[in-house]
Amino acid sequence: MTSPSGRSGAATPSGTSGVPADTLRGGPRRRRVRTSGGRGVPLALLVPALIGLAFLLVPLIALLVRTPWRSLPEQLSSAEVWQALQLSLICATAATAVSLVIGVPLAWLLARVEFPGRGVVRALVTLPLVLPPVVGGVALLMALGRNGVVGRWLDSWFGITLPFTTAGVVIAEAFVAMPFLVISVEGTLRAADPRYEEAATTLGASRFTAFRRVTLPLIAPGIAAGAVLAWARALGEFGATITFAGNFPGRTQTMPLAVYLALQNDPAAAISLSLVLLAVSVAVLAGLRDRWMTAT
Repeated sequence: MTSPSGRSGAATPSGTSGVPADTLRGGPRRRRVRTSGGRGVPLALLVPALIGLAFLLVPLIALLVRTPWRSLPEQLSSAEVWQALQLSLICATAATAVSLVIGVPLAWLLARVEFPGRGVVRALVTLPLVLPPVVGGVALLMALGRNGVVGRWLDSWFGITLPFTTAGVVIAEAFVAMPFLVISVEGTLRAADPRYEEAATTLGASRFTAFRRVTLPLIAPGIAAGAVLAWARALGEFGATITFAGNFPGRTQTMPLAVYLALQNDPAAAISLSLVLLAVSVAVLAGLRDRWMTAT
């Protein structure tokens, strides 16, 4: 049919002046680009991503391939292995407890209190994340050793000697693991609404009561996630432990130290011990960390 202007074309609703119907409905619809199943992924991103995945997984797969499965039960049934594993679990749990007791208040201080130099303090708190663990062990010796800045007073006043003891293992692991907890809890505190605490204080609660009754339940998932990260980091600590606490079987020899010692004498045993650490770490992180991290 012919339009009033004399041009032929499709009929349009009256009063629309030839404007397409999809424009009247809010404009042309944009097509969504679906990338599920790898469709539409640029090769410039896909190839490096696959290389990165292989870089992380191939060493773990190689560990499984080279594991002496036939002699594995015999190697893992030795008293030295179970002694090292038990010591690792106990020390990692104690280090996590220490990190919770002093790390959660530190995270609250960094997240809720304004004070001069807060950025510098935060940088110093996270320094063990990038500090080589061996350097951290040397620093602990200079501070808490028998002739250290603080250790000499602990020795002369209380008769406490921390280096080359089980307590020294706990301190070394807490030193390198606590920043993971602090970062997790501080991030959760910054994401939490501070008005709940303010409302509690206006109703007569003290600052500590508001923290204990309001803030702690609010940030519990973040604390749990940070505790799992700290525990896993403490379980695998090596450099600071061997520098500050030494490598004495039954007293300071944790699983990573046992792996290092076995690698020099019996590589098959080192592989078996590494498999145990891998299994424990994967079980903890897969079973707990993902759920708590999702909750935050």
